[in-house]
Amino acid sequence: MNNDIPPFTGLTMLLSVAQWIQLTVPFTWLRESHYTYPVVLSLHMVAIAFFGGMILMTDLRLLGWAMNGRPVSHVVDQLRMPKRIGFLLMVTFGILLFGCKAEEYYYNLFFRAKLVLLTCVAIHALVFRGSVYNFAGKFDRAGLIPGRAKLAAALSLLLWTGIACMGRGIGYLDPPFGLHAGLWPFWYGGG
Repeated sequence: MNNDIPPFTGLTMLLSVAQWIQLTVPFTWLRESHYTYPVVLSLHMVAIAFFGGMILMTDLRLLGWAMNGRPVSHVVDQLRMPKRIGFLLMVTFGILLFGCKAEEYYYNLFFRAKLVLLTCVAIHALVFRGSVYNFAGKFDRAGLIPGRAKLAAALSLLLWTGIACMGRGIGYLDPPFGLHAGLWPFWYGGG
C-alpha cells in the first residue's frame, strides 16, 4: 500500500469540493476580473455596513442604551425588512467572494471561526425570535424591557462583532494551501 496518499476523510472531501467550486467558470472569471471582483468585495462591505448598522440600532434599543424616546416595537418592526434585505445582499456577495477563493478559505482559521459564529447567530435567531423580536410590542405595553430581551441584544452585538472581526481576519491571514498544506497539519485539520 502506498503511504504517500492521504486517507480519504471528510476533511479531504470538503477540500475537494472547495477546490471544485473555486475552479468553476463563473468563480474563475470573477476571481480573475480586474474590476468585478473589487466591486463585489466593495458591495459586500457596503451590505455589511448597512445590515450591521440596523442590527446595532435594534440591539442598542433593546438594551435601553439608545433611542429611548421611540417604542421598542417601532424600532424592531421598522427595521425588520431592511435588515432582511441587507442580510440577503451581504450573504449573496459573501458567497460570491467565498467561491472565488474557496480553497484558501478552507485553510483559513478566521473563516472557520466566522462559520462557527454564523451558526451561533442562527441558533440565537431560533432561540430569541419567537420570545423577543416578534413580541416587542409587549415590552412597550409593560414599560420595561425584560432581561431576556437584553440578553438577546447583548449576545447579538457580541456575535456580530465577532463575525465582523473574523471577516477582517480573513483578508489579512495567508494560510498555506494547495500542495503546501500537508506541511502544516494544524491548518490541514490533522495532528
